[in-house]
Amino acid sequence: MLKIGVISDTHLKKVTQGLEEIYRKYLRNMDMILHAGDFVSVKVVEFLDQGDFHGVYGNMDPPDVISMLPEKKVIEAGSQRIGLIHGWGPAEGIEDRIWNKFSDVDIIVYGHSHSPANHAKEGVLLFNPGTAIGYDMSGPHSIGILEIDETVRGKIVDI
Repeated sequence: MLKIGVISDTHLKKVTQGLEEIYRKYLRNMDMILHAGDFVSVKVVEFLDQGDFHGVYGNMDPPDVISMLPEKKVIEAGSQRIGLIHGWGPAEGIEDRIWNKFSDVDIIVYGHSHSPANHAKEGVLLFNPGTAIGYDMSGPHSIGILEIDETVRGKIVDI
């Protein structure tokens, strides 16, 4: 089984003790890590870029982050194809806006709304891990885990 840690919307200007704790507790032993944008600092990208890491830039990312990451990406993960994108605009309707950005994927991972999502539409898992840390310190904060074998299971983990 392939285990993928999913994080988004960290909104951190530097690597903090809180991010290091999230990495140690939830992400360190994952087979792959995905970040769905709004890192805010290249230092956060570099910190997470250990092993099999994939990220996309978000609307709050500065030019140095945008220059190192794509707007969207398709990742092969075991038997599944994952579309990774940040998203844009109001939270309402975000899944409709990102839906047409991918074809022939099994999972669409997105961020931007800061609201966790884990449900299927027309056989495609729509998955948003929520915001992990940094944007609103009062919470709630969460990350996601995707487990892939012949099928995919997603779960949201409150932190």
